[in-house]
Amino acid sequence: MSTSLPRAGFEVELLAPAGVSRLDLAQEIASRAGGSVRRRFHVDTEASSAPGVSTFWHLTPAFDVLDAGGGAVCSLVDDTTIVADLDARAPSKPGWYRILSDDPRLLRLVERHADPAEGIGSVLDPVAELFGVRVRDAGGVRRLDDSAGATIALAAPLPGERERPCEVVTPPWVDDHVRRLEELLEPARDLGFTVPAEAAVHVNLDAGPFRDVGRFRHVVSTFGERREELRGLFATNPRCTRLAPLPAELVELVRRDWPDWGSLRTAAAATGVSKFSDVNLTRVLGVRPGPDVLEVRILPGAIDGASIGGRFVQLVELLRSTR
Repeated sequence: MSTSLPRAGFEVELLAPAGVSRLDLAQEIASRAGGSVRRRFHVDTEASSAPGVSTFWHLTPAFDVLDAGGGAVCSLVDDTTIVADLDARAPSKPGWYRILSDDPRLLRLVERHADPAEGIGSVLDPVAELFGVRVRDAGGVRRLDDSAGATIALAAPLPGERERPCEVVTPPWVDDHVRRLEELLEPARDLGFTVPAEAAVHVNLDAGPFRDVGRFRHVVSTFGERREELRGLFATNPRCTRLAPLPAELVELVRRDWPDWGSLRTAAAATGVSKFSDVNLTRVLGVRPGPDVLEVRILPGAIDGASIGGRFVQLVELLRSTR
């Protein structure tokens, strides 16, 4: 890595005040940037209470903010870990819904053919046409079954206040990280957004430089052997639910001598690395699709660019310190 700050993207978890949504923030950021808002779906998972189904995959309302030239400013998406400050008994906000399926392959098909600008009553219709069936109403939920009665997807009103969680996802930036963060977070503060109880900030660094035996060993050894020290150094939020130590097998494995990156990568990929670790190495190792990044997940929640930027500098120095 060079001595300057590396290219990096950020994920900042926020919470809108009651009566305000992530769409309101998207529109405010777009207004200040002279840009526009594009609605889309965001894919995630949630626990299921249905018998025999442990997890549902779902699509929820997300919003891309574009500048005047159509370039990416940020995306605003839901985060299912943010729950403590929400009133689950509140009525669903009109027009806000989610699409659920127990099969991620079917959900990807729905995402490809459904228009996120459509309302709950018609959003599944294009998918129904593919299967030669009709969507039916089931007590306010729109249900799509195939001709044999197997469920493809459900469209249901979003649970109470789920429009309030807001993860601000930035594109990768090569400079002016604090200023760029403030351009997104100042509007959030002005609208009354706050840091939720479970909040974290994630930093996404280009994966390429870490596909090197020495650099990869340093990252794994640092996060694997100094976990409690790092949690203290960065003031990691103890209420974050999607953090975990790296696999012990991986920490032991990097201590060996490796002739090249390819050999180490193959062995490391078989250790059960997970996205939901203190540092997400899945994309460095090529075991999970998505942006080509190394994701550090232990920074605490914040709503100002200066504090996030300060910890970002600490993180960069930590990753550079020793090979």
